[in-house]
Amino acid sequence: MPQAPRPLPASGPSFAPFPDPGGVDPALAAFLAEASSLLLSWCAGASSATPLPTLWVPPPAAPQATGLPPEVLLGDLQRLMEGSYNPHHPGALAHLDPPPLMASVVGDLIAAGLNNNLLAEELSPSLSRLERSLCAWLAVRLGLPPGAGGVPASGGSLSNLMALVVARHARGLDGVGQAVILCSADAHVSLGKALRVMGLPPSALLALPVDADGRLDPALLAERLSALERSGVPVIAVVATAGTTVRGAVDPLEAIAALCRSRDLWLHVDGAIGAVFGLVEPQAHRVAGLGLADSITMNPQKLLGITKTSSLLLLARPSLLEATFATGLPYMEPGQGHAHGGETGLQGTRPAEILKLWLGLRHLGLEGIAGLLEGAIRRRRLLEALLAADGRLEIRGGAFHLLSFLPAGLDAEASDRWSQHTRQRLLAERLMLSRPFYQGLHHLKAVLGNPHTQPQHLEALARCVGASL
Repeated sequence: MPQAPRPLPASGPSFAPFPDPGGVDPALAAFLAEASSLLLSWCAGASSATPLPTLWVPPPAAPQATGLPPEVLLGDLQRLMEGSYNPHHPGALAHLDPPPLMASVVGDLIAAGLNNNLLAEELSPSLSRLERSLCAWLAVRLGLPPGAGGVPASGGSLSNLMALVVARHARGLDGVGQAVILCSADAHVSLGKALRVMGLPPSALLALPVDADGRLDPALLAERLSALERSGVPVIAVVATAGTTVRGAVDPLEAIAALCRSRDLWLHVDGAIGAVFGLVEPQAHRVAGLGLADSITMNPQKLLGITKTSSLLLLARPSLLEATFATGLPYMEPGQGHAHGGETGLQGTRPAEILKLWLGLRHLGLEGIAGLLEGAIRRRRLLEALLAADGRLEIRGGAFHLLSFLPAGLDAEASDRWSQHTRQRLLAERLMLSRPFYQGLHHLKAVLGNPHTQPQHLEALARCVGASL
């Protein structure tokens, strides 16, 4: 049963709208303490609740004529939390949304309280330097050459968009309407969005078929590139994927990188899911060749528990960011030998998202990162073995912690019925999977990045799926 709502404090004095620059406001300190306690109580009750809320009553959305006292604000906040998705639940296995690192939560709080703006260095002196340093460390850690770096972005879709805009500019193809981008048929949908923003038609995205393992075939890519060259069609970039959304497949990065270098083409790797595996040696083989890319998208929010949003665009030549996006920022003082943050990407005003990433990674350490990654792989292997033992499922997996599956031999209508019915049975057992539509059929998908998930939860999941057959 869900945990009972936490009792709220009795009415107390209200706090001032802004912190006192000359001293600590006791009422504000009490409010922050109560809000933190509310969050911790919600987290502590996760395993006795459900991944998705059942019945809940939303609080009013609009502000009233006069401000509300702390106890009313906290009460409304609690009501909203009761209707939230619960990533802390051990059965929350549907999406790439793990529970957050609490050090990262603290980083979010401090970043919000500092309210620095990464637009310009004078608006974020220490944080701008931290951002450059950490992006450079991450880039080199993934195998990019010395001098590499990058910029955070609000999600992988924006990172991918910026990468393609930089590639187009670097190749001198700005304004060339017939230029194209090549990727696999299983590449992320954000690439289609990027083309729309870039003013290119949908036909400019050439999505090539994948092999039986969900990977882009380098030989097929080479054939298509040769045909484009004969036709005089310019190529903005080749996009390889390190972790496809449904099965976690990794395109053969080394072979694709060699092909791109031989033809002087830009290679972008969408590693929103898988690039984090390149941070530690025991797992880096899963993304072999990642450092051969010109640009990489990386999303620490998807497995490492960094609070949303946390995405980065990392480049072998980070100076191309300024070359592509700089406008001069005439209303700001010049930077101290570096481009302002607002000159190195599409976003001008940016919160200090780097703070929660930095604090979270420092708390984990390389051993902690390795432990999270290994735990996710271990859970995937266990669930795959449990599901495969039945013998009646088609299981689609890859190098990482994602598994999609459905009964063998179903047509589109039957797969739709089975996946809906089985998902509901699983939800009744407080186990939440997603239901992606892949290659014409509905599957069930498990994402094994939740560190709270134990073998007994995966065994229960396999029993429930087996019963559905």
